[in-house]
Amino acid sequence: MTPVVSRGVSAALWGARRRTRSASYLRKWVVLGAGIGIVGGLGAIVFYTALELATHLFLGVLAGYTPPTPAGEGGAPITDAARPWAIPFVVALGGLISGIIVFRFAPEAEGHGTDAAIAAYHHHPRGIRARIPAVKLVASAITIGSGGSGGREGPTAQISAGFGSFLGRVLDLDARDARIAVAVGMAAGIGAIFRAPLGGAILGAELLYRDDVESDALVPSFIATIIAYSIFGAVEGFSPIFGTQARFAFANPAQLGWYGLIGMACGLVGLLYVSNFYGLTDRFARWSLPRAIKPAIAGFLVGCIALVIPGVLGTGYGFVQASLDRQSLLAVPLWMVLVLPFAKILATSLSIGSGGSGGIFGPGMVIGGLLGAGIWRLLEPIAPAIPADPAPFVIVAMMALFGSVAHAPLAVMLMVAEMTGNLSMLAPAMVAVGLATFVVGEKSIYRSQLRSRAESRAHRYRFAMPLLAAVPVGDAARQARIFIRTDEPVVAALARMDDAAVPGAPVVDRDGLVVGLVDVDDLRGHDDGRVGDVPFLREPILAADDGLDDALGALADHRRSWAPVVAEGGHLAGVLSVRDAIAAYRSALSGNVQQMRVLRADGVILEADIQADSTIAGRTVSEVAWPEKTVVVAVERAGTLLVPRGDLVLRPRDHLSIFGTADSTMDLRALLGEAVTADGLVPRENGQLIA
Repeated sequence: MTPVVSRGVSAALWGARRRTRSASYLRKWVVLGAGIGIVGGLGAIVFYTALELATHLFLGVLAGYTPPTPAGEGGAPITDAARPWAIPFVVALGGLISGIIVFRFAPEAEGHGTDAAIAAYHHHPRGIRARIPAVKLVASAITIGSGGSGGREGPTAQISAGFGSFLGRVLDLDARDARIAVAVGMAAGIGAIFRAPLGGAILGAELLYRDDVESDALVPSFIATIIAYSIFGAVEGFSPIFGTQARFAFANPAQLGWYGLIGMACGLVGLLYVSNFYGLTDRFARWSLPRAIKPAIAGFLVGCIALVIPGVLGTGYGFVQASLDRQSLLAVPLWMVLVLPFAKILATSLSIGSGGSGGIFGPGMVIGGLLGAGIWRLLEPIAPAIPADPAPFVIVAMMALFGSVAHAPLAVMLMVAEMTGNLSMLAPAMVAVGLATFVVGEKSIYRSQLRSRAESRAHRYRFAMPLLAAVPVGDAARQARIFIRTDEPVVAALARMDDAAVPGAPVVDRDGLVVGLVDVDDLRGHDDGRVGDVPFLREPILAADDGLDDALGALADHRRSWAPVVAEGGHLAGVLSVRDAIAAYRSALSGNVQQMRVLRADGVILEADIQADSTIAGRTVSEVAWPEKTVVVAVERAGTLLVPRGDLVLRPRDHLSIFGTADSTMDLRALLGEAVTADGLVPRENGQLIA
């Protein structure tokens, strides 16, 4: 890249970052959501096309087998393979190629991508490597196209979630916006590939937690999913995947008992799905073979199963389509209808649990639909008030099984309704999903899910100290003593900062818009230049209308004790320090919470890890003699945020967030067995400070 082009790109990025920071919430997410939606729609098209090509090459050319497809994708019927003996070898070949691609270029792309996107949201929203979506796309197309049992949603979710993470890096989005971008990307990809924009939008907010919803992501997700759906539908069609099943309706209350039975059965089979999937995943992880070989061995086993039960191959949507029709379902032997859901569980666990690439959302709905078909076949000849067609049972079971194990009942119900063109089955589905969720309990098919927002780093201060969210940053901020311009000579800036006795100052550009902040130490040694030529900090920059919980979270994420505050439009409104935030919080409390009276206006955020030799390791929070002027706000353990109740036992490597005073540092150091500084900098094991 030539210097002129490089400067042009840098200038464009600078302008984009500035406009993003200064934009209001709605304006910002209309633009970012639209961009993520465009990528989500295009990514879904590319993956769908790649999957069709891989299916034709592996199963069509090599095995002479054309998998059945749902009505919205051509409606190919169930047929036999011309060379059935080749199927195990074809599935094994696909697993081998996929394994080599994944473990050579991006090992984190193994398995089901949706769980990886959830983990990225909670722990490293700007950390999804750019190559992962491409590797996931190719590897998943080969895995599923060769006959491996997997779903389409994982790859498409990771493609658009990866783009959201890329936006977070390129535009220097703060931690909150970067997380929203990842969740919105996940929603856009899933909503497009399933042709279910409403359910996909809610799914992106619902999948993140077992018992909660990320409301901040809903509006951006609505924007992104409708754009992604429109782009995908313009190329691949807008018909529901399983055609329009609107002729089936709930009109007999006597059937509610049977739908309750479906819910109970779906909950039990859902538990089997979760335990079997992760049981085999853990076994493959312990198996001392080259990682790229494991998907090949698993693929051979899946191919052997498919010689007897071909419905385990690929996505399985064509067999769900057949189960929606009475005559087609009755033409299938009863034993195969009853065995197929369990065979699909085993095949999915082998294909994805071995390190193959694909989703588990689609197979979960297929397992549920096939289970509903089996229940209908058993009850139809003998039980009263059974629907004349199996479609109502199939639709409700699809909703109940995966809605329960994914802890996303509302989103899955809406998605299945959109995929079948039938909203009238939502009433009995509520009964089935509710009972299935009760049976499943705390188990989840997504290990990266947290229980609620109270456990997420994104909301650590909002739920630990609830009043923080009610106090706007603008109300707590104070007027900045000085600000520095980008075109100002460094020497002059240093002199003004020394005169004002400040350790740092906000940086504004020629238009008076805040572009970052600079410390005195950042400017030392650059006496001949201008401030804009010095690599100063671009974040955190706080919005005046945000709550103090978001502000303190941003300060903690960036290990800062203060940051500039901007009004709408990006102009400087003041600065906020931890001291200002605590003073505002104490004022809001008005003395009603006795515990918080220990916090003085000169408080700071203290963050540190408990070392193995610390005297508090193994003790409960209430047993520890905390320094007088400190309050433990949160405990993070292995990526999970815990509320520091009195009976919580502290462990080595727990990460503590503490409000206290600067003079509490020495006492905390003695307790924790680690050097802690008042600005929250914590040494790593190699002695380098966390940035």
